[in-house]
Amino acid sequence: MFMHAETGMTPRERKPRKAYFTLADYITMAMLAALGVAVKAVVTPLAQIVTGPLFIPGGAVAGGFYMMFLVLAMAVVQKRGAALITAALQALLVLVTMVPGSHGAASLITYTAPGIAVELVYLIMFRHRACCPLCCFIGGMCANLAGCYAVNLAIFRLPVLPLLLSLSVAALSGGLGGLIAHAVAVNLRKTGLVKKWGRHEEA
Repeated sequence: MFMHAETGMTPRERKPRKAYFTLADYITMAMLAALGVAVKAVVTPLAQIVTGPLFIPGGAVAGGFYMMFLVLAMAVVQKRGAALITAALQALLVLVTMVPGSHGAASLITYTAPGIAVELVYLIMFRHRACCPLCCFIGGMCANLAGCYAVNLAIFRLPVLPLLLSLSVAALSGGLGGLIAHAVAVNLRKTGLVKKWGRHEEA
């Protein structure tokens, strides 16, 4: 086998390793993060009209509409870490722009916690990566539960009963958001913008 005289390595060994995330992946995650922040700024104040009298955070209801972008990031990019990076970008965006929904320095926790939850869900469900309605529902549900609980710890400190009500609403809202993310991803796949999902491909 031919080896380079100076390095003692074959041409195959000297070939640079391909980056895990491509430039297109980073652009996609950045766009989804920005969309999530924009949607939250609009939807959360509307949800607070309903949740205010119940003494629960507006994000418990509205969360499904912006947590869906974390599930969608995983569905579109199809790589581990996509949801967490998207969540971290959201945290940086709200810190820089101070849009409605910013929790100050606590945003680093309240915004990244849902991304961690999504990553853990698909790590446990190791054959799934936001590929079917069920795993998208579970991903969205866990993301909104993590976000709602993190916000409660950082800001609201709700009593037990309002907290349980908030978490129950957050689970349903997040799950529905996950289903919306799946529907969007399926339609993107039909356009050819998103590649197929391996063994969990939809019919």
